Amino acid sequence: MIHFDHPWLLLLLPLAALPLLAQPGGALVNAWLVLMPRDRISDAFAWALRAVGVLALAALIIAMADPYRPEYAVERVGKGAEIVLVLDRSRSMDQGFAGARRNGAVKGTGPEALDYYMSQTPGRLRDSKGKVARQLLGEFAAKRPDDRFGMIVFSTLPIRVLEFTQKNEAIQAAIAAGNIGRGLSETNIGLALQSALSYFDDQPYTGSRIVMLVSDGGDRLDADISARVSALARKHRVAIYWIYLRSANSPGLMLESGEAPENADTVPEYALHRFFGSIGTPYHAYEAGDPQALQTAIDEVNRLENLPITYLDIMPRRDLTTPCLAAAFACVMLLLAANLMEIRRWA
Repeated sequence: MIHFDHPWLLLLLPLAALPLLAQPGGALVNAWLVLMPRDRISDAFAWALRAVGVLALAALIIAMADPYRPEYAVERVGKGAEIVLVLDRSRSMDQGFAGARRNGAVKGTGPEALDYYMSQTPGRLRDSKGKVARQLLGEFAAKRPDDRFGMIVFSTLPIRVLEFTQKNEAIQAAIAAGNIGRGLSETNIGLALQSALSYFDDQPYTGSRIVMLVSDGGDRLDADISARVSALARKHRVAIYWIYLRSANSPGLMLESGEAPENADTVPEYALHRFFGSIGTPYHAYEAGDPQALQTAIDEVNRLENLPITYLDIMPRRDLTTPCLAAAFACVMLLLAANLMEIRRWA
């Protein structure tokens, strides 16, 4: 359907009939014309030119009314999932991976130590965890054109950066936007998860649903937040993937041999890992102490979540003013050409 921004201008459309009322110009003076038979081809050509004039005026009036085709939804079927990326934006994400410290073996903070670190640390190990995570998430999203992505960045509070879309340009821009500025010192994973799960409110279930948490730390959720997150995850049937970016001297996700048992309740990473496993929905955790491990974790998610998905693709509004102006211009050029071919006098 075609809509108009200024539909009242369509009341001028009857004026387009004016060329049909116009009288033909005076014939060239020649006494013998009255003796000639009627030229039906010339008559048809004259009426055709009048019709072209009508089309030119009608196209101009319609163009002034600003016609457009409104946005509409198209149902598509592909292989993928609905994925909410939950990206940690805390200050610790501006630091390097655990593997960078081990490989660099840096001591001290002076210029010599920094030069030694840069020379001994290859490739992406020199970059911060946040930068590498955004690069790899961008590559991950680009490989999955049928997925619908939403995105949240969080520190103290969650920020909804991107609503569900499968438009790769918007997804890449949202992921890259997290590279601006420095993060805060605190994180609240509970509020971020609650906000991520709310993406699925009032959404029809059309395929796999994933919340992908990318963070370098854990959190101890209070009872209220834990109950809400658990209820929303089960209600919307959402799988949770936690890609844990391990920093230097950071704990893993499970107690190590010889570690005090009471640490299972006091260390945030242990507590969060145990909570995710108790929700009752699919849960996968990956520890990444270097960029290669992060790449492996993302590749594993890409391999696991490739089930059929049905989604609505929103086609944007399309302006139709330019085609109307082009049609009017073509009609005017045709009338001009006919006028230039007209015989002004007898040879």
